[in-house]
Amino acid sequence: MATSAVSSNAAAAAATTSPSTVNRHLSSPASRVTLSIRRFIPRKLLSSSSHCPLVPVSAAMASPAGAGETASRKKLLIFDAEEDLAASLAEYTAELSAKFAAERGAFAVVLSGGSLVKALRKLAESPYLEAVDWSKWHVFWVDERVVPKDHADSNYRLAFDEFLSKVPIPADQVYAINDSLSAEEAADDYESRLKQLVKNGVIEMSSVTGFPKFDLMLLGMGPDGHVASLFPGHPFVHENQKWVTYVKDSPKPPPERITFTFPMINSSAYIALVVTGAGKGGAVHKALSEEHNTSDLLPVEMVSLQDGELTWFTDKPAVSMLSSI
Repeated sequence: MATSAVSSNAAAAAATTSPSTVNRHLSSPASRVTLSIRRFIPRKLLSSSSHCPLVPVSAAMASPAGAGETASRKKLLIFDAEEDLAASLAEYTAELSAKFAAERGAFAVVLSGGSLVKALRKLAESPYLEAVDWSKWHVFWVDERVVPKDHADSNYRLAFDEFLSKVPIPADQVYAINDSLSAEEAADDYESRLKQLVKNGVIEMSSVTGFPKFDLMLLGMGPDGHVASLFPGHPFVHENQKWVTYVKDSPKPPPERITFTFPMINSSAYIALVVTGAGKGGAVHKALSEEHNTSDLLPVEMVSLQDGELTWFTDKPAVSMLSSI
């Protein structure tokens, strides 16, 4: 069961938000495609995530647009059980897959490592396994460890073992790094491949940021508040020119990695940020509490979409330090 957290100044908005309104908003203007997928999804499965509205955490988390600007949206979901989180994440991802496949003939989705991949497991089960048009998927990684693809630390291997091997995405639409290169070379190579895919129309460019606009990024967060391989205090969190950069001194092993930069992450159309467990409560508190300190931002606090929607998928232990929950 999912609950939506709102502060008192957003309570009125919560009261007027219905699940059907949210679902239309999520899939608009391709609501007809969402409905076609929902015909394949049992009502009892939809109810675990659809009966509670997705609403802004607080007014402060919704970034109002000024003249000539676009607005970003942030939402928070809190689940009683990880099983419910996984069911909701599958529905959310399937709806976006249908939306973008209909609108532009491709679904460019970015994965991360860690527990995020396990949370995707229900996409490889009925009804999604049959209903999703996997031929439209193009899969990328927000970061990768510079190790062989069959290495235990490889994000590619984790995703393949837990998810990709169980769904029929065409092999040539899964874009792993070149693991025969150095970290710096691998980052440059990955950026070059992304630029070619932009030219081919697989990935859109954001007219707002001038960086690639992936349809969906599925991200996790570390206990220290890091996202991708962008760690607190590391100079690369401030990189604003490159699409992909490299790390040779990661505080978390293995030391050599490639990673998307924040301009890439923040140009996404949608981000699902999956954060569970009490060990991440401190970083969640800093990122979402009203005592927001902008002088010493954690990387997760730097996830700020320019023209898109960020949804936090959390459990109760992860938000236990938030006084407003």
